Amino acid sequence: MEKLRFGIVGCGVIGPTHAEAIRSLPQAELVAVADVVPEKAQKLADKFHATAYTSLQEMLDREQLDVVDVCTPSGMHGELACQVMRSGRHVIIEKPMEIRKDRIEEILKVQRETGKKVAVISQHRFDEASQQVHQLIKEQALGRLVMGNAAIPWWRSQKYYDSGAWRGTWALDGGGILMNQSIHSIDVLQWLMGRVKTIRAYTDTLVHNMETEDVAVAVLRFENGALGTIAATTGAYPGVTTRIELFGDKGSAVIEDDRMGYLHLASQDTEEVGPYGGGTKKSEGAVTAKPKATASDPAALQASTHAHQIADMIRAIQENGTPLVDGNAARHPVEIILGIYEAARTGKEVTLS
Repeated sequence: MEKLRFGIVGCGVIGPTHAEAIRSLPQAELVAVADVVPEKAQKLADKFHATAYTSLQEMLDREQLDVVDVCTPSGMHGELACQVMRSGRHVIIEKPMEIRKDRIEEILKVQRETGKKVAVISQHRFDEASQQVHQLIKEQALGRLVMGNAAIPWWRSQKYYDSGAWRGTWALDGGGILMNQSIHSIDVLQWLMGRVKTIRAYTDTLVHNMETEDVAVAVLRFENGALGTIAATTGAYPGVTTRIELFGDKGSAVIEDDRMGYLHLASQDTEEVGPYGGGTKKSEGAVTAKPKATASDPAALQASTHAHQIADMIRAIQENGTPLVDGNAARHPVEIILGIYEAARTGKEVTLS
């Protein structure tokens, strides 16, 4: 089968990660990149033997592309994704899908009109640990889910926010620690626990000079009745372990830095756990050594995780199927984040529709 021809718009921090992922796939070929900063476009093009453009429209007009990856600042995702689909190409959007509900609705509307496929990067759904826990929940191996927590104690320096005028702004970043850094963990949490029903929250800016929040805490009630929390900051020097915790009455699982840190199932116990529990020792195969994490380095993303999701998009195109994280799936974590902002702003409980 012929390779699908890819283009990338946005050649900053995340663009090269997409390029590496595309290059690693035998069914894909990166043929063109675009960025309004000519030097960035040319640098990425030279490294991957692609053609550089300073305009998305020029790239669309001149190149025979099947898929375009949108890797620009978040507040530009909707406009560019719609431009790509209207040109007759499929689109992969770096997280978040968009930063406003009306723009998300516009993406979905154009998708329906054009029939093109949309995938939104949430590569941690493809991690082995996430897939394993998702299957266990599907099999009800954790029993009734009672609590799900996401902890994202990361660090970003002031230099990081000063490195791009869009960072930490409402107009283009759409938020701070929640919309930019935590959206992956929030997505995995709600994918595993189920939809969020109500939210109470606090946010603040305590460490950095920026418009948006660098610390946030939210209390959630899921549609299945379980409770949960999200606690996130970019003020936790030097950047600490990211954890997603899921607790049920027949088992518990903890994902640490995208790998299984703890897993204990009642179905595997040879003896009954006592009335005061069974302790907190780690399960066999628990993670001890950890790779360099994005908790402290935003450029530490592994292209292999993006490659899994891009490969899923290729499968969807070839089979005329649906990507695992399509537009409808990708809207939910954004709705949670916008709900947290509203709850923090108003001091009231927010109910998601």
